[in-house]
Amino acid sequence: MWWQSKPDAELEAIEAVYRERFAPFVRLAWAITGDEQSALDAVHDGFVRAVRYRSGLRDSDSAAGWICRIVLNEAKKRRRDAARYVPVPDEELDTAVATNGHYEPGTFEAAVLALPERQRLALFLRHYADLDYAAIAETLGVTRGTVSATLHAARANLETQLKEVHHE
Repeated sequence: MWWQSKPDAELEAIEAVYRERFAPFVRLAWAITGDEQSALDAVHDGFVRAVRYRSGLRDSDSAAGWICRIVLNEAKKRRRDAARYVPVPDEELDTAVATNGHYEPGTFEAAVLALPERQRLALFLRHYADLDYAAIAETLGVTRGTVSATLHAARANLETQLKEVHHE
């Protein structure tokens, strides 16, 4: 009948990712934007773009990584836009000094912010978006081996920075 359309494999793949990954994508976007509403907007707009440009999805099996890249770009765009209007005081980005063996609030966040962008994004994709190495590789446009090396370097950098703060 005229009101029935043929199945759209790309749309079905996007819907499946939406059902499975919405919450992890919001956590990822929130980690990047620092704001819940901006994160929700980024995820929403990311899925809208995915639906609109679904013909660019080459393989339904890579839909999670493809959509994650779109959401990531939307979140980064919002962070850039927000930075133009809301300056972040330098003291908020400085590493807090540890006292009595405990890290002050913001220490870990400051250490994460100090990481190179690829390391920071790889950590977010792994621990906030809960993506596997293959999906992270797809999202960042790198090989799986690069993801492994990047995550290892990020963790080593965090450990070094936090030890330095602890020993000050």
